Amino acid sequence: MAFSVNGGGYSRRRGSMPLSEINVTPFVDVVLVLLIIFMLTAHVIESGIEVDVPAVKTSTGKVQDLPVITVARSGEYNIAGEPVNINQVRDTVLKKYPRAKAVYLRADKEAIWDVVAQMTAELGAAGFQVNMVTQPADSSSSRR
Repeated sequence: MAFSVNGGGYSRRRGSMPLSEINVTPFVDVVLVLLIIFMLTAHVIESGIEVDVPAVKTSTGKVQDLPVITVARSGEYNIAGEPVNINQVRDTVLKKYPRAKAVYLRADKEAIWDVVAQMTAELGAAGFQVNMVTQPADSSSSRR
């Protein structure tokens, strides 16, 4: 059975040329959809927050006699081994260390970050310089 391209009933033998045009409509549709997606996501990529993560290295300075606030894995706060409420941390530190201008904040590595961040914010609002206690990477395996 023969097919007619131009609807006139001509066959290939009578001199009609086969249709060799490419249909670009689907290609244009795909390109326009990709353009819209790119335009929407480019704004989100540009407005992201760039964070420069600091490297942790061993400190060569002297350790000062400052209050140590410990954040346990369960989220409990302790000062010198005694539990403390986050709302009373300023008064407790000033009561035990009247001249303290800074504190050490020691948190378990598996503690919830929100708990550590809340304590850091509370200490900063109280006017203390917050020093984070870390452990050098090479000695972490020897102490557990």
